[in-house]
Amino acid sequence: MPFSDRIIPFMMAMIMMIMMIGAIFAIWGVSMQSNVGDVEAAFHSELDSYYGGNSKADRDSADGGSALTKQFAEIQKQPSELLRLKLVGVGKILTGIFIVLFGILGALMMMPFRVRRAMKQLRDGEF
Repeated sequence: MPFSDRIIPFMMAMIMMIMMIGAIFAIWGVSMQSNVGDVEAAFHSELDSYYGGNSKADRDSADGGSALTKQFAEIQKQPSELLRLKLVGVGKILTGIFIVLFGILGALMMMPFRVRRAMKQLRDGEF
């Protein structure tokens, strides 16, 4: 028999650990996705203050190290952060789902051995 009764609890603990790791990845991805709304709102408010508060002539004539130029540089960095939050968040959710499915597969592979053990206990009157 490939699995003895001593190995089954160890395998079940490993499966539970795999499931927990998958859940952590999924929760991490969901938290990243939930941050997208806040970051996007901050991004739009920065855009509104930059374009609404300054005329085109002021924006075009700003010096290289001025506050207006620094604000514009910060605005240009925001889309890459939004993209990271969205795409990496979805990737972590999918990774978590994959890991959980791997744990479920391990649990399903263990079921025949657990059923065999339960039937043996029932037959021997140990239940």
